[in-house]
Amino acid sequence: MIVPDRFKDQRVAILGLGRSGRSVALSLLKAGAHVFAWDDQESARDAAREQGLPIMDLDSLAWEGINCLILSPGIPHHYPAPHPLVAQARAAGLSPISDLEILWQSQPQARYIGITGTNGKSTTTTLIGHIIKESQLPVEVGGNLGIPVLDLNPLNETGIYVLEVSSYQLETSPSLHFNVSVLLNITPDHLERHGGMEGYIAAKKLIYKNSSPQDTFVVSVDDPHCLAIYETLKSSGKINLLPISTYKTLLDGIYVKEGVLYEKSHPVLNLKVFDRLKGQHNWQNVTATYGALRSMGFEEEVIVRGIASFPGLAHRQQRITSYKNVTFVNDSKATNADAAAKALTCYQDSRLYWLLGGRPKEGGITTLKPYFPSVEHVFLYGEAASSFHVTLEGRVPYTICKTLEEATEKATKLALDDQKANSVVLLSPACASFDQFRDFEARGDAFCQHVQEMIRLEQKKA
Repeated sequence: MIVPDRFKDQRVAILGLGRSGRSVALSLLKAGAHVFAWDDQESARDAAREQGLPIMDLDSLAWEGINCLILSPGIPHHYPAPHPLVAQARAAGLSPISDLEILWQSQPQARYIGITGTNGKSTTTTLIGHIIKESQLPVEVGGNLGIPVLDLNPLNETGIYVLEVSSYQLETSPSLHFNVSVLLNITPDHLERHGGMEGYIAAKKLIYKNSSPQDTFVVSVDDPHCLAIYETLKSSGKINLLPISTYKTLLDGIYVKEGVLYEKSHPVLNLKVFDRLKGQHNWQNVTATYGALRSMGFEEEVIVRGIASFPGLAHRQQRITSYKNVTFVNDSKATNADAAAKALTCYQDSRLYWLLGGRPKEGGITTLKPYFPSVEHVFLYGEAASSFHVTLEGRVPYTICKTLEEATEKATKLALDDQKANSVVLLSPACASFDQFRDFEARGDAFCQHVQEMIRLEQKKA
């Protein structure tokens, strides 16, 4: 755990007691800070109390005597409206900060790699961390992928923090500085939290806000928003740029052509042989990883070995098991349509039985219509069922289910009964999980459990 000693005797308010909020509170208490913690959800307060954390309704706080407000990422501070307590703190002259800001203030001697983007962050972050660990260098991996950064270990100047960073966290980390920053892609997501697309793009651009000429910004040039950022920065000449692409030949960057990774026209690696990194989207993750680590001085051979030994990421096109003619794939981390499209692309040659649903995102699934012809049947569940069925109507057969468990049961039975070769039961929800689960990990774990239960029942019948 990081213990930020500079907070000793300071009075710190914490709003939000999820994983990162509780982690911050415990860390600051160890540092000798006076902690005032609150969450609007009673269940979160109860979980914090069980860890011995001091709970105080911040509505009764005299903000003038508080040194700092630490805000959990899920709590709005601008759009659609700031949380009332954030507004009170701002009126007293306090701007909310994140746990990443505290990490940077406490461990400035280490090196930092930061990864952001709409999709692919977790895979890229985990892959970079895996390769550094395999190279025997000290490394800590955390951030938005679920490991609170203050739960990580302290590092000296030889160590590297590899951090997945969300747009929310970037907005509340004013001093955070990355030796290498990575921007994978930008597609519409979380627009209500940023006041629209312009605000979302502005938040993503904060990844390189504190970069110096000695730092490197690895940026994809495959989508128009990222390309515009690259072109603007290139003309300014104020930052060291490394472009990456899976569609374009880049004489000055890292790119993929016909499934082969190239570094400035030098062929490095055939990506088609890695089943755990299937698809164009994963090739983008690999190019970003390769570019980031080359920018940190890693040798080509070290990176290639690490890619080859990468075990894959849970909940991201995770192959659970196969039974008879059916393969079961957990892609619970696909929380929007663009992420689901990546999975659907990988299985276009399969007979797809697609589990879809949860709490819908803005825009729904209309962009996924081109993939419908390769889908045998859709199993809709959760809040999204009431709207998504309109998009599916007349285009692909579908069944509406109440729960993920019911959807898994019906998809498994139909796939086994159809007895079609190369069948895949795919959970790729294109939605947030919060209608039925606390997060996408819990949703993915539940799906894996339901699959195993269904297979046991089928085996008993045989």
